[in-house]
Amino acid sequence: MRYIVFVSVALGLVLLYLLSLASANTATSTDYYKILLYLNIGLAGVLLVLIAIQLWHLYKKIKTGVVGSRLTLRLLGTFALMAIIPGLIVYLVSVNFLTRSIESWFNVKVESALDGGLSLGQRALDIMLQDVEEKAENMATSLAFLPSRSHYTLLNDLREKSGIQDAVLLTPQGRIISVSSSDASSFLPELPSIPQLRQAQSRIYGKIEPIPNKGLYLRVLAPVNSQELAGEVRILQLLQPVPKSLSNTAEAVQDVYRDYQELSYSRNALKDVFALTLTLVLMLAMLSALAIAFLLSRRITQPLTVLAEGTRAIASGDYSSMLPEHGKDELGILVKSFNSMTRQLNDATKATERSRARVEAARSYLETILAHLSSGVLAINEKGELRTYNLTASTILGLNLAQFENQQFTKISDNHTFLAEFISIVKAHFELTKTENLAKTELSRQIEIVNPQGRQLLLVKATRLPSDTGDNGFVVVFDDVTTMVQAQRDAAWGEVARRLAHEIKNPLTPIQLSAERLQHKLSTKLNTTDANMLQRATDTIVNQVSAMKTMVNEFSEYARAPSAHLTRLNINQLIR
Repeated sequence: MRYIVFVSVALGLVLLYLLSLASANTATSTDYYKILLYLNIGLAGVLLVLIAIQLWHLYKKIKTGVVGSRLTLRLLGTFALMAIIPGLIVYLVSVNFLTRSIESWFNVKVESALDGGLSLGQRALDIMLQDVEEKAENMATSLAFLPSRSHYTLLNDLREKSGIQDAVLLTPQGRIISVSSSDASSFLPELPSIPQLRQAQSRIYGKIEPIPNKGLYLRVLAPVNSQELAGEVRILQLLQPVPKSLSNTAEAVQDVYRDYQELSYSRNALKDVFALTLTLVLMLAMLSALAIAFLLSRRITQPLTVLAEGTRAIASGDYSSMLPEHGKDELGILVKSFNSMTRQLNDATKATERSRARVEAARSYLETILAHLSSGVLAINEKGELRTYNLTASTILGLNLAQFENQQFTKISDNHTFLAEFISIVKAHFELTKTENLAKTELSRQIEIVNPQGRQLLLVKATRLPSDTGDNGFVVVFDDVTTMVQAQRDAAWGEVARRLAHEIKNPLTPIQLSAERLQHKLSTKLNTTDANMLQRATDTIVNQVSAMKTMVNEFSEYARAPSAHLTRLNINQLIR
């Protein structure tokens, strides 16, 4: 489109120049004016079609909301007014000026002056022609009274005395009898035509006529009635050149007068031609201005349109596209700055994505750790809202903590009263650590709760989290140590049993040995009755000691740790 406009404008300038030359030259105007006029009108039609197409495209862009289309329309209107208003003013002034100038060309005084100049030149030539006619008559009279054999000598003398350039004596048929000339370069004289010779047989013939390649001459033909040749007429021709100054002046006056008459006859036609030419110039100028205004508007709005598209791309999150740069002007600098900003945003976005990926990885890692911790974890922000928890916390507390997420953690005890002591202790520590000097105080204590499943012993630890923003919050970590405490108690009782069994078992052997010794010593010294009674008493003591030993061994066996049972184990599965 841009090249078409430039070619059309250049061609229009050439055609307008040729049209102006044709309108100023009558000869050219006759042959080429109409052709050039039609060519210019055709070019104007082409420009009009191009502008109409561009206006239609611009209208569709405005309807569809293309960025920069309304600005293009505004710039187009501004450029068009800047070109059309001065053009109209120049057109009106030019038409008025040409009309007045053409009217001034045909002033009565100018026409009278041209008539007077033409008459003056004609009068001067007539006087010169009359003088030559008189000389021709005198020379013809002199030649008529002399014999024909002396005509050449006499003709030459008469020519020199009269100051004539060429003198020729001819027969009525045009045959040369005698020639005399002051021009040495002229071999043959300029002979008259047969009609001229016929007119000169009865009277003197004179005429001013141009001779090719020689200029304007005075031709005079006079009859010579010689007495020697009765009834036969000779013709005397005199050729006298008109002076160059007078000839040029006369021709100039004649040409000006002829041109003036032609212009006078075509006065209205000239007005129409110049008015049409100026109108066509105005139309082509306005159409060219509109076409160039389209190009300039598009050139100005194109970087802005590109910037708008780049802004939309950035708004949609696309930081990878770079805008094409346009020159080194302010708009080009703006585009370069925009590209630099886009690159910085792209780098910052990538850095943010990397940081976010690292944070997400750390968070995922932390969530994995929290999910596999055997301890319950609660993260509470500065506003007392539950932000993070793990599944173990829900399992230990025996409730679903998802319903309390991003809510006040004290609401947990509203519907679960068995956790009231746990919540109150955590809340008290939270309020306590709000002061700066107690911010690093840690909570560590055991809490016994009674839930629907039974009694639980929780080991609770809480501490405030460090932060530079002032929104510290704190974390609560707790374990269900009920099983561990029971195991500790069982271990303690086992140790007590082991030691008690040892202490009980130690005196049983001496008691048994003493009873057996008494039976051995006294059985032979007592009578049968007493010996039987001693035997029964001794057997009772021994049997009871043996029973007590069995009971102590079993009690000791209860306090002893079970023996190890070694089996193969996959460490990888254990870790997983």
